[in-house]
Amino acid sequence: MSALPPIGVLIIGDEILSGRRKDTHLAAVIERLAPRGLRLSWAQMIGDEVSLIEATLRRSFAAGSITFCFGGIGATPDDLTRAAAAAAFDQPLVRHAEAERRIIAQFGATAFPHRVFMADLPASADLIPNPVNQVAGFSLANHYFMPGFPNMAHPMLDWVLANPLTHIGSEHYCEQAVWTLDATESDLMPIMNHLSAAFADLKLFSLPTLQAGRRLIELGFKGEQARVIDAMAELRNHLQAQNVAFYAARPSELFHT
Repeated sequence: MSALPPIGVLIIGDEILSGRRKDTHLAAVIERLAPRGLRLSWAQMIGDEVSLIEATLRRSFAAGSITFCFGGIGATPDDLTRAAAAAAFDQPLVRHAEAERRIIAQFGATAFPHRVFMADLPASADLIPNPVNQVAGFSLANHYFMPGFPNMAHPMLDWVLANPLTHIGSEHYCEQAVWTLDATESDLMPIMNHLSAAFADLKLFSLPTLQAGRRLIELGFKGEQARVIDAMAELRNHLQAQNVAFYAARPSELFHT
């Protein structure tokens, strides 16, 4: 898998920080990235403060991030993301003719005087189609702006991943693991160090836990499928050689709790 820029999520809205609404966007992005072998580099939740939104977007742009932004693109006075994005990307906020056309087609005369403001976008923005009410989101410079409503935002996110971002990630990505029993991470460190070096193109993961007083470690690799299969074969060989008990799945049947 070729190197990618960092991927981030920016969730905007006082209602998230106050607890009046619960965020579902972060989980939605993670769930959609995982099958492609992608993960987030960062996630941030911020309030409806135009200077803060602008500064956050400037940092994200400077870092070269692919950034999924949720919230604040409506028409009410607390919807500040469109103006902040224009400022962050040093562009004027202008009426986007196609976005305006879609709003009018959906709402007719009631598009005026307020709804039509949602067609005011940074000058070079491209549209993200909204299948629910035709009020488009927008994108520019690998930043993808969607509404705060999950029923609209998540289909729009699917469109982004299937269209402008269809090339990121790999269909050959996979994750595999075994569960070791009664071993510590210290016990397994020589194996992990050896295999991490031998399969430097993969990511090793080690996730210890306790169940009924016994140690379990979910130990495995993620990356390109053929290489993961080879790495897992090596891992199983090393564990067998050191008489470490392991299972293909979490051995819950061994515990009586």
